[in-house]
Amino acid sequence: MTRRRSKHFGRNYINSAGLFERILILLVIVIVIGVTIGVLLPRISPKLAELTGRYQATGTAAETLAKLTVDDHPSTKGYDREKFGYRQTDTDGNGCDVRDDVLARDLTNVTYTKRGGCKVKSGILEDPYTGTEIHFQRGKDTSAAVQIDHVVALQNAWQSGANTWDARKRYQFGNDMFNLIAVDGAANQEKSSASAAYWLPTNGAYRCEYVARQIGVKDKYGLSVTSQEKRAMLAVLHGCPGQAIPER
Repeated sequence: MTRRRSKHFGRNYINSAGLFERILILLVIVIVIGVTIGVLLPRISPKLAELTGRYQATGTAAETLAKLTVDDHPSTKGYDREKFGYRQTDTDGNGCDVRDDVLARDLTNVTYTKRGGCKVKSGILEDPYTGTEIHFQRGKDTSAAVQIDHVVALQNAWQSGANTWDARKRYQFGNDMFNLIAVDGAANQEKSSASAAYWLPTNGAYRCEYVARQIGVKDKYGLSVTSQEKRAMLAVLHGCPGQAIPER
């Protein structure tokens, strides 16, 4: 009699344990679904994102962004990269164009092609876009590993207001070191002319500074943003309270 009860109790225990496991699994699934919805819905629905505070941010970057003109009808008509005169000026008069000036600023362990010169021969870049370390070596087949990116792309600038500028101001913009940084060549090609609405660095730790610099550049030159671009910037700044505009 005792044995029968023991067996019966054992079966009940096993059944109860199995039921508990199934309930636990269902709870985990419900939690995962809830978290997923909470994360994805604000990104899918701008209105919902506004209600959940996703587009709220603090700091001088957010304050400056709020002052920029919003233009949702930009046009690239008439755009030509050559109109910005990139690498066609030598503002500091050192005999080198802005590419070498940026390399000298952004790389470490810099060497030059000749003593006392300004043309960078080699150096190490801690790439802000990918977070990787790149050993730069000047050469036909190696120089492209490090490229100079316009943080606010030239085409983006054109459709944001630069299409009304004279040549002098476009040349100033095209060679402004505040808008230029040395980056991984492949990442620069991937970004192309995209705004923050369509491209952000894979290195998440740099996104706040990246967006803040874009805002600083647009403020400096009186350029506009689209609604989608502004939302994307605010979404980034939301994650870094108090983000400031980089020094110019």
